[in-house]
Amino acid sequence: MPPVTAGGPARPAPPADKRKSVTGTRKMVAAGFLLPALVLLGALVVYPIGYSLYRSFFDQSGSGFAGLGNYVEIFTDDTILTAVKNNAIWVVVAPTVSTALGLIFAVLTERVRWGTAFKLIVFMPMAISMLAAGIIFRLVYEQDPERGVANAVWVGVHDTFAESAGFPRARPLPVHPLEAAGGGAFITKEPVSAGTPVQIPLVGVAPAKMPSDAQPAKTAVPGDGKIHGTAWLDFTRGGGGKPNVVDTKELGLKGIKVEAVKDGKVVAEARAGADGTFTLPASADGALLRLPADNFREPYNGVNWLGPNLVTPAIIGSYVWMWAGFAMVLIAAGLASVPRELMEAARVDGANEWQVFRRITVPLLAPVLAVVLVTLMINVLKIFDLVFIIAPGSSQDDANVLALQLYRSSFGTDADLGLGSAIAVLLLLLVLPVMFFNIRRMRRETRQ
Repeated sequence: MPPVTAGGPARPAPPADKRKSVTGTRKMVAAGFLLPALVLLGALVVYPIGYSLYRSFFDQSGSGFAGLGNYVEIFTDDTILTAVKNNAIWVVVAPTVSTALGLIFAVLTERVRWGTAFKLIVFMPMAISMLAAGIIFRLVYEQDPERGVANAVWVGVHDTFAESAGFPRARPLPVHPLEAAGGGAFITKEPVSAGTPVQIPLVGVAPAKMPSDAQPAKTAVPGDGKIHGTAWLDFTRGGGGKPNVVDTKELGLKGIKVEAVKDGKVVAEARAGADGTFTLPASADGALLRLPADNFREPYNGVNWLGPNLVTPAIIGSYVWMWAGFAMVLIAAGLASVPRELMEAARVDGANEWQVFRRITVPLLAPVLAVVLVTLMINVLKIFDLVFIIAPGSSQDDANVLALQLYRSSFGTDADLGLGSAIAVLLLLLVLPVMFFNIRRMRRETRQ
């Protein structure tokens, strides 16, 4: 007998197939709408994962059972081990730096009027594909300072504090009155005297590489008991001219350093003017004139950003450039919900800005920071495009990561789909703990 209530007998419960969900939708109808998505999920996700796991236990041809041989090779092959180590570096460094920069940008842009414009600029790289970003940073890290922005800046800073060589590869000819002095320097064959003008001719400098303000060389005029001389490029463009003779079309070696040496000690030094002429004091009389090696060393060419030692940090830098804006936007959204009363109360109680940031802002933003950090960790585990595009062939083994090794093992010249499938399973196993942590965190926040 159905129970009786104040309003009369209670209605019997509807059959199980007629029950509705909290949204008012019958379960069968909901299942019907979910079925196409479940079929696609099974075809595009579940089946590939299952087949990759199955294929990872077979050899290169797929006909012989290899057992755990492919997994053993992952941890014994030097190239793949490098990829595993690089992935560990990526997971630790890239998400941490991106999240930290995003937090700093989000906090600081709240205090300036043009904060919105700054956020827009920082977020703009997110609109660029990984392929395009890789091409951009391949040019940024170009070794030639005339093409690579990074080395152009680095060389400019270096040359500001360290004097650069003026005439690399310059040298005298056998007919010139100079000879090698060891260590890249050159010295006159005979001592100089105050009554005879000194000639220091050199070759080996392209006219286009000469100083822009270099002037036609002039023959020095002796007198006043001092040593006078001329250092010039003994080469006439278009031919003509005579060796050891200052011709009208030949340029002075402006800025070249000349030292007077007696008994192995430097007694005087001078630099040539725009027309190549220089003057040494009377104390240089009877000395040998030496052109130190600093005049001829190779110019500083910057840092080999894409070399074996720096290629991984350089690529991580390009990733941070792209994803710091993503972190900043999410953290700024979380920061907007932080109660301002807590911050103001802390300031009233005497806390400085660093204490407010460390004791209030960061703890309140901890859930958002965790979301950003976990999202970026999952993202960097799959990093492929930037490494493939930026790292040159000579450094690709040093910059190798698991996703790139998966591609190389599966589709390279000596493709091994068994090994490639094992790497794919390893990547899945590395991603799963991070995903489980994220799911548990979201469920815990939902319960709260």
